[in-house]
Amino acid sequence: MGNIIRNRQIVADDWTALPDEAPLPSSGRIVVSLKRWREVRDAAKTGDASIGVRIPNTEDVIALWPEISDRPLIAVEFPAFGDGRAFSQAALLRTRLGFKGEIRAVGDVMRDQIYYMDRCGIDAIVPRADQDLQVCLTAFKDFAVPYQTAADGQPPVWARRRAG
Repeated sequence: MGNIIRNRQIVADDWTALPDEAPLPSSGRIVVSLKRWREVRDAAKTGDASIGVRIPNTEDVIALWPEISDRPLIAVEFPAFGDGRAFSQAALLRTRLGFKGEIRAVGDVMRDQIYYMDRCGIDAIVPRADQDLQVCLTAFKDFAVPYQTAADGQPPVWARRRAG
């Protein structure tokens, strides 16, 4: 198990990403692909495993919501640095759908995205292997005042000015 960033801290990753071809364990904390989840969800109800689901950034999370709403963890995929559709998925999960579990960023995740991931409601980040976790933590301090509203609830600068 490696380390990740969760709630702005470096912690040991207590979830295991399970390849599609691996047998499903009867206990533990595992993350499976959406494809695998669809194959095992009925059987998974009888075991003691806690199962999170990794969703491709091409999925419509609103349409997918009935299938994943009860999962403790939803991992959103960033297949390439320039593909930000998972930001929108995370924001929809947190704001419109009210997801309270862990939203995890996986894939081509780099330091430069972390501040924005946090603002969209992502609370666990698995940076690429070439990223230094200590350096990644500094991203949370890149900006002191946000300019837009977001899932993190911080009032934007224009609202602060208007209020006082």
